[in-house]
Amino acid sequence: MSPKQFRLPDVGEGLTEAEIVRWHVQPGDEVEIHQIIVEIETAKAIVELPCPYEGVVTELLVGEGQTIDVGVPIITVDTGGDGAAAAQPDRAAEQAAPEQAAPHQADTPAMNEPGTVTPDQPKRQPVLVGYGVREAATKRRPRKGSAQGSAQGSAQGSAQGSANGAPPPPPPPPPPTTAPVALAPPAQATAPKVPAQGSPQPVDNGLPLAKPPVRKLAKDLGVDLTAIVGTGPQGSITRDDVQAAQSARSAPQATQVPQAPPGVREERVPVKGVRKATAAAVSGSAFTAPHVTEFLQVDVTPTMETVRRLRDLPEFADVKVSPLLLVARALLTAVARHPMVNSSWSDGPDGAEIVVKHYVNLGIAAATDRGLIVPKVKDAQALSLPGLARALNELTAKARAGKASPADLTDGTITITNVGVFGVDAGTPIITPGEAAILAFGQIRDMPWVHEGELAIRKVTTLSLSFDHRIIDGELGSRVLRDVGDLLADPLRLLAVSA
Repeated sequence: MSPKQFRLPDVGEGLTEAEIVRWHVQPGDEVEIHQIIVEIETAKAIVELPCPYEGVVTELLVGEGQTIDVGVPIITVDTGGDGAAAAQPDRAAEQAAPEQAAPHQADTPAMNEPGTVTPDQPKRQPVLVGYGVREAATKRRPRKGSAQGSAQGSAQGSAQGSANGAPPPPPPPPPPTTAPVALAPPAQATAPKVPAQGSPQPVDNGLPLAKPPVRKLAKDLGVDLTAIVGTGPQGSITRDDVQAAQSARSAPQATQVPQAPPGVREERVPVKGVRKATAAAVSGSAFTAPHVTEFLQVDVTPTMETVRRLRDLPEFADVKVSPLLLVARALLTAVARHPMVNSSWSDGPDGAEIVVKHYVNLGIAAATDRGLIVPKVKDAQALSLPGLARALNELTAKARAGKASPADLTDGTITITNVGVFGVDAGTPIITPGEAAILAFGQIRDMPWVHEGELAIRKVTTLSLSFDHRIIDGELGSRVLRDVGDLLADPLRLLAVSA
């Protein structure tokens, strides 16, 4: 028997520690290669770690809730001596004919096994564990007895025998009937449900009546279509039905107030993970970059009308269109006009420099149960409006689900924070470290407004722009904020302005 320890790997971006959130296995459980065994929380995201070995779990070395450094052993797996499962069928048959195994099926060095690094070997390129190894980045040897391994072994044995003048070895024994190893858990098929009274009638394939874009939206939001009563033609389910179901599902969680245990007057909450990283980042930003914040009230009635019309276009049938989409497009246009706002301050050995970025990695602040995180839409300036809408939807959904990867949360150039979703008019946001500006978007309210010389009730919001005064002076900051406001007051200009 051969116990092997799996060490906490570096999941990328230079992270040095992580917290064990939840174990998916216990001692005595059999595990397969790439089976998810634990969830960890880094300073950026929750990551699922797959097991690099096949065998039986003998010991969990770290408990849930503990924070440990990268490289510390977290679990011991008994691999049975050669990395195979402890009770794998036809084991004796394989050992009886070792010469039939291809050379690449022998034990590989520890550096080829995820999460392990030996002192005499360089650290391999980190990958985003939980999201699969990048194609062609590393190669994993086939399992003994698999069809792929047997075919490769037979081919290589035949080639070597021909080269040496010897007859090729006999064909390997048939592979054992074991379940294939999957890189990700397969989707579980569900039997067709009998519709309750008032629910949509399923079509011939057993699924409720809905268009493909609606099905994709429901899948992205995690909404069960069989539990929705459709309001469309012939009882079909529409986008509004799916979004209403999602809102109804999340509403009780938003209004739930945590209750303190009886008799408890104080409670101490450890600061770790995302909250710890956020606290360090905003403290460093607040006391390093001299902040200035400017405010602008804008009549966004035309923006709201544009949002309504976009929702009816087929190009946006499978995405959620909100005012934030046009705010993001307006900011991208303002950045193209004033590149200095999309920059950073650098203190180098030869003196301070301003690094102007000619690409936009747009950060969107998202509130989650684990704290505030800011996923980035990479190269947002190159996206079409439908492409930008999809990117915003997908990235914020991943962030709130705790599935954002470290790469999604780094290398931002400018940020938007939507405080309006909390019913707040305005604020003084703190600049994300490494950036020069952040735009806050307040709630949209009905307010009296002078429109075309007359008093009218209009849709009005407040924009707040905080910027690093070392880089952006009052004139530039005012021009950027004014440009964003003008584009929201007349969204047609977004089509006329050249990026």
